[in-house]
Amino acid sequence: MSDHDPLRGAVERGRAGEDVAALYLRLQGFSILDRNRRGDGGEIDLVAREGTSLVFVEVRLRRAGARVPAAESISAAKRLRLRAVAGRLLRDRDDLAWPARTVRFDVVTLRLDDDGLDLRHLRAVRV
Repeated sequence: MSDHDPLRGAVERGRAGEDVAALYLRLQGFSILDRNRRGDGGEIDLVAREGTSLVFVEVRLRRAGARVPAAESISAAKRLRLRAVAGRLLRDRDDLAWPARTVRFDVVTLRLDDDGLDLRHLRAVRV
């Protein structure tokens, strides 16, 4: 990719957004267990633990004025891929099982505008 490749810039912004989301979650008491877990045609941005909850986190970064708000940008196809990757992790990773474990999906949205960064944490979203 060239230095002016828009895809490269998008990937770098996405990683930066995930870094901010991971820091925010750690400050809220979450433990980050894994990042960018790929499989079954999809990817889960962050895998975290909060108390007894195993939390799969989708991070969405948008600039101010984006046509589709971050939380609404998760398509039905993306939700299916998230469920598939999460299901695979639950089957394959013994370290993600513990007594009284619950499982949920969260979304962290980040919006960049002239005033700075707006971060929202949506808990227990339906995927």
